[in-house]
Order: sequence, then C-alpha cells, then structure tokens
Amino acid sequence: MPESARLEPAIDHYDNGKVRFSGANLDGEMHGEWAFYHRDGSLMRAGTFERGRQVGVWRTYDRAGAVVKQTDFGSR
Repeated sequence: MPESARLEPAIDHYDNGKVRFSGANLDGEMHGEWAFYHRDGSLMRAGTFERGRQVGVWRTYDRAGAVVKQTDFGSR
C-alpha cells in the first residue's frame, strides 16, 4: 500500500442502534474485512474486499448463525 493510502473505518447503524455494517475504506473504496448484519444484530454476510472488489470466500448466514451460502470470488 502506498504511504499516502489510508484505511478509514466504516460503520453504519440501523435506527434501533444495531450495527448495519462494519469495515474499512481505502481511498474511498471498500477494502479489507467487512461484515453486514441483520436488523436484530445477527451476522448476515461477511467477507473481504480488495479496493472495492469482492475477493476470497464470502459467507451468508441465517439468523441462527448457520452458513446458508458460500461464494468464492477467487484469490486476491
């Protein structure tokens, strides 16, 4: 990563205060580990971005935390 590039935390909340998503942006693009949550706070989807592009394995979860879908977007 160039020295000028900076990871900035990214987080948003539902109106009930629960986290909607969390991750980081690099030069304005989603980068690194991200997690998206259901309105009740349970994990919905998680995976990795590389400068705005989904990479690696992404998993989608049901509200009980079981994996219901797994998608491999390939290597970085």
